[in-house]
Amino acid sequence: MDKIFNNTQVAFSLKSDTELDRAYFLFKMIANQPLVRIGTAVTNFALKANLPVEGLIRATVFDHFCGGVNEVDCLSVVDKMYTKGVSSVLDYSVEGKEEEDQFDAALEMTLKTIEFAKERQAIPFAVFKPTGFGRFELYEKLGEKQPFTPEEQAEWNRVVERFDLVCKDAHSKNVALLIDGEESWMQDAADDLVTEMMRKYNKEKAIVFNTLQMYRWDRLDYLKKLHEQAKKEGFFIGMKLVRGAYMEKEIVRAEEKGYPSPICASKEATDENYDAAVHYMIEHLDMMSIFAGTHNELSTYTLMKLMPEKGIKTNDDRIWFGQLYGMSDNISYNLAINGYNVAKYLPFGPVKDVMPYLIRRAEENTSVAGQTSRELEMIKTERNRRKGK
Repeated sequence: MDKIFNNTQVAFSLKSDTELDRAYFLFKMIANQPLVRIGTAVTNFALKANLPVEGLIRATVFDHFCGGVNEVDCLSVVDKMYTKGVSSVLDYSVEGKEEEDQFDAALEMTLKTIEFAKERQAIPFAVFKPTGFGRFELYEKLGEKQPFTPEEQAEWNRVVERFDLVCKDAHSKNVALLIDGEESWMQDAADDLVTEMMRKYNKEKAIVFNTLQMYRWDRLDYLKKLHEQAKKEGFFIGMKLVRGAYMEKEIVRAEEKGYPSPICASKEATDENYDAAVHYMIEHLDMMSIFAGTHNELSTYTLMKLMPEKGIKTNDDRIWFGQLYGMSDNISYNLAINGYNVAKYLPFGPVKDVMPYLIRRAEENTSVAGQTSRELEMIKTERNRRKGK
């Protein structure tokens, strides 16, 4: 089993030589940290100043990491990946919006992707971010148990309505719905709201999925408490397990405000925490469904090994593996060819609006030890394999 992810022919079967060269060029750039910082600053400036850089971004970084500028645009990518058994999660990746009409637009888009998912086997999940439906500060205030003004209470009621509308729609159309995790200081309020949705809509099976960011040392305990609650109240738990995407921010804020960091003490501790959550969920698969969002080969092997030990089929629909589009194709495509359920997060949206997402991806790649060099190594191997033909 340990060689399964080294098959580059399977991993890059959908990439033309030109696309492979582009991927090589991109990861070469991302591997260079100062370049990422300069590139990020220049790109931000160019977009704000309305310089004509969208075409260049679209042809390089955007097309590598995104499915398109709108949901219809994504369908050719969705269909292409599905020929290799890899499903898609359409992710409207417009971030940092603060206005009610923008939250309503995100709601409409999420409902549209649920409809898309209902009609297509290749799209098994829909997804949204809590802050796509309401202001960050509201979640934060609620989590800190601060009283709302009457206006804020009305605003929060609208956030709850948006959540309920989407979860109800997903439930009626039998489409699983992933709700992303965000910063720890807004997550308590989001967790409570998602749990409320699970109680309502996960009576027969997991439709609503929350996200556990396992670089937080408190998340396994949270899962166990939720499990107790689910047993008492009779609902199923859906969980996307990830390591997490806000580490630098979390550490800086904890230092500034003088509270203990919510982040595990080391990378090893995070890995152990992640795998412990996988073990726990597999033990309780009668009540839980897992979306294992990871680019880590060892964590993926851990879950793959546990499945036959527990008599679980590779295509059991309570277990999904997930990676981001444009990354870790060696994991996604090799899992799919071996009969596992696997879905790529496929971000989409106007180039300008998706830039914060893309910048975070680039920064994440430079900060995750070994991720970029692993991508480069795989691309190099495949380029050499093709030249040797």
